[in-house]
Amino acid sequence: MPGPAESPPHPAPPRSWPWPGRWGGQWSRRSRRSRRNRRSRRARSLADPAAVLATARHLADDLADGLAGPRARAAARGVRRLLGADGAGLADVSGRLVTVGRLPDAATLVEKVLHTESRAGRGAVVALPLLVHDELAGVLVVAGGVGLSAVREVAGVVVAALERAHLEASAEHAAQAELRALRAEISPHFVYNALTVIASLVRSEPDRSRELLLDFADYIRYSLARHGEYTTVADEFHAIETYLALQRAVLGDRLRVQVRVAPEVLAVAIPYLVLQPLVENAVRHGIEPRADGGLVQVTGEAEGADCVITVEDDGVGMDPGLAEAILAGSSSGGSMGLANVDRRLRNVYGPWFGLVVETAEDDGTRVIVRVPRFQPGVMP
Repeated sequence: MPGPAESPPHPAPPRSWPWPGRWGGQWSRRSRRSRRNRRSRRARSLADPAAVLATARHLADDLADGLAGPRARAAARGVRRLLGADGAGLADVSGRLVTVGRLPDAATLVEKVLHTESRAGRGAVVALPLLVHDELAGVLVVAGGVGLSAVREVAGVVVAALERAHLEASAEHAAQAELRALRAEISPHFVYNALTVIASLVRSEPDRSRELLLDFADYIRYSLARHGEYTTVADEFHAIETYLALQRAVLGDRLRVQVRVAPEVLAVAIPYLVLQPLVENAVRHGIEPRADGGLVQVTGEAEGADCVITVEDDGVGMDPGLAEAILAGSSSGGSMGLANVDRRLRNVYGPWFGLVVETAEDDGTRVIVRVPRFQPGVMP
């Protein structure tokens, strides 16, 4: 006797069912779960203010080299984390795009923004132009239905980071330009006098003439050669001694010199051409104007964790107000090297490590340089 008829088995549902129904309900639950996950991710991204601030700070660091830098993808991850987005991307003005997560049609949107310099995309995916100093610097793309106001706020964070990177790059270029100018600031008067003295000694004192010529070659090499950003106290003191030997040949008994440096500071790393301009300033503006000359003393010693170098002369001195104006860069006097050295020291070590100038009219000048003996990132 035949049994009850059995219903034929249902076919296995496709991976993506195009209409609701028995398996469409399963698809709907999956969709709702995905939306809940996105909302949960966004809630977590905004729940901890400290995490938000840390992410924004790291975002600024990741953009230190710009949108084409090696950490641009890490910056895109930071953007995605801040917004709790499905995907995020950053593109520079060449259209080079780095993305994280799901970001459909990102390249097309980037192309539109680069051509129109205005927002592109609606709904789930949006692309905003990034304007740095009113110039298009790149594009931010975000996917996942994030609110436009939130995207704009994060775009502002990205723009601020790019502006900071631009300013830091400009400051670096300016510092390099100042260093080039300092290298070129060799007094033609000094060069002429030094070579004249050397020439006058060729027959009468050939050995001394040869030594001075070698000193002159060392002085020119150190002043003009392409060095790294940092050198050592030992190298700077060698350059000082070379310069003073030439000046003593020119000025004779009018210039007296004392140079003392403690062995424990010889290996300390300092910015290139920091001490030599101070000694040149002491001779040219302190001793040379005096008919009877004077004494230049250069000392270097350790004071705790610092290296302290003093350049002192008993020359004509100057008004303290003039010294202040020179350090501020607002004086047209001939001591450009002081302002240059002061600015570079503060840039490298911070505002507490600039030059200290003690002076008075007819009472000489003392310039004090204080630098850390051990500073991370400062290596010869």
